[in-house]
Amino acid sequence: MNVAIVTVGDELLAGTTTNTNASWLAERITDRGSSVERILTIPDDRGLIADYVDRWSDAFDAVIVTGGIGGTPDDLTVEAVAEGLERDLVVHEGIRDRLAEKAAAFREENPDLVAEYDLQLDVDAAASIPAGATPIVVDEGWAPGCVVENVYVFAGIPDEMRAMFGQVADEFRGDSTAETLYTPAPEGALHEALEGVTDRFDVAVGSYPRSEHRPGRIRVSSTDPETVADAIAWLREHVETTDPPASEGETE
Repeated sequence: MNVAIVTVGDELLAGTTTNTNASWLAERITDRGSSVERILTIPDDRGLIADYVDRWSDAFDAVIVTGGIGGTPDDLTVEAVAEGLERDLVVHEGIRDRLAEKAAAFREENPDLVAEYDLQLDVDAAASIPAGATPIVVDEGWAPGCVVENVYVFAGIPDEMRAMFGQVADEFRGDSTAETLYTPAPEGALHEALEGVTDRFDVAVGSYPRSEHRPGRIRVSSTDPETVADAIAWLREHVETTDPPASEGETE
């Protein structure tokens, strides 16, 4: 399964918000055996979002669009996805009823906040999704995400995005498998080994150079676990290896 990730937000391009969503999603999708082949960050531009959704939904098995969901005027992602897939934007009555109850409960639980500020909760806007889409509802968020055709729309707030991905994570399982070995050797010393392993085995190999506090990495992937294991065994005979760093995999 090949996947493209589109992260949406002027704040991401301005550098005022760090884009952790793309790396988090890419790691989880890769761990499930699928391949992330594009990651793109674009502004809150309805036409641009729609254009990429239109083109990439044909080019990839799945497209994830994250950011720009919430029901405020600058939240354009859901309507842009509807436009890109040539679908109407419709109010999902079940979601609307749920959000109306949630809004009423919020007002009841926070009377001082409601009295101090003119809170405008546009329930219809938040409950609108592309026609025929399946909503993704999570307790962590206000407006739902959704799945329409092969496009997955998630919130941009990390906790909400992660909860939404969790509800559809099994849909990103693929047939790729990978193993990583670690080496203290500089990348310039690995050329013969990297060339040799790809000559001998039907695998994809990625080499990532060492830094001051981390060893180098060689990642081997294929659709055949036995081939990966054989390639890793061959590399261990031809490359100096070391233990993985204690923090490996801790990306949050």
